[in-house]
Amino acid sequence: MTLDEVRDLGSAIDREVGKAVLGQSPVVRLLTVALLAPGHVLLEGPPGTAKTLLAQSFARTLGLEYGRIQFTPDLMPGDILGSSLFNFQTSTFTLTRGPVFCELLLADEINRTPPKTQAALLEAMQERAVTLDGRTERLSDHFTVLATQNPIEQQGVYPLPEAQLDRFLFKIAIDYPDIAAERAIVAQYGARSGSPHPEDSGVAQVADAEAIDAAGAAVGAIRLSEPVIGYIVDLVRATREHPDIATGASPRAASALAGAARAAAALDGRDYVIPDDVKLLARPLLRHRVTLSPSAEIDGRRVDDVVAGLIDQTEAPR
Repeated sequence: MTLDEVRDLGSAIDREVGKAVLGQSPVVRLLTVALLAPGHVLLEGPPGTAKTLLAQSFARTLGLEYGRIQFTPDLMPGDILGSSLFNFQTSTFTLTRGPVFCELLLADEINRTPPKTQAALLEAMQERAVTLDGRTERLSDHFTVLATQNPIEQQGVYPLPEAQLDRFLFKIAIDYPDIAAERAIVAQYGARSGSPHPEDSGVAQVADAEAIDAAGAAVGAIRLSEPVIGYIVDLVRATREHPDIATGASPRAASALAGAARAAAALDGRDYVIPDDVKLLARPLLRHRVTLSPSAEIDGRRVDDVVAGLIDQTEAPR
């Protein structure tokens, strides 16, 4: 696949998802970057901001097998991964696969279940495999988690462990739409009954597994210059030295930022990464990988503001 075709694919995905989810093109762009990088995505926002519809529409444009898990306080690891059930007719145990065996998994309201159950996804997200009864079961090469969570300030939520947060490529903050987009949403959905579905808005498939693989191969050929590598490393290391940050980003974050920047360059039709690619991705990639110091929290500082300051202060190559 040529870079022009990768760019056209990204535009087609944005166009089709935009038929169902209005005013969220920047979010769709980040989802497409994560698809090609590849990596998992955590969507955070208040209820009613179309996070679930966004995941459904994105899956439909790609033709991937879609699965959904509604996370609740009583959800158990076996409800996600599957389990062995005893067959009384054959006197043997039969493996029953859980909903994690799909290609694009929507983990809805992931922070409404306790950490023990949240951790059931760790191996799947890192290795694209799960261990059941001592046996390793492979997942699809395209296995991707789109997790949604409500803001931590709301009641009945459990913070995600740091190890799991680090498995997400991006944490995307979804806010309420602007007034023009909200009016368009009401005009499109206000006269309908029931929950909206992508097919009701005419969302069409524009890619398949073969096209995704071809686009990923094109991303693999994107050049990353030494000055840009140095810029990425400087930016990530700056998170470990800032007085307002208690825990900075790891080397894994630097590698992930480089991979995401290459995917972003490909979606723009370029065969090389520029500093602006890094700048645009740094905030969603770093915001969940750093923790504020107690004094910064007392002063009411926000992670996004601290990360934005680091991006402004770190010198970029010319």
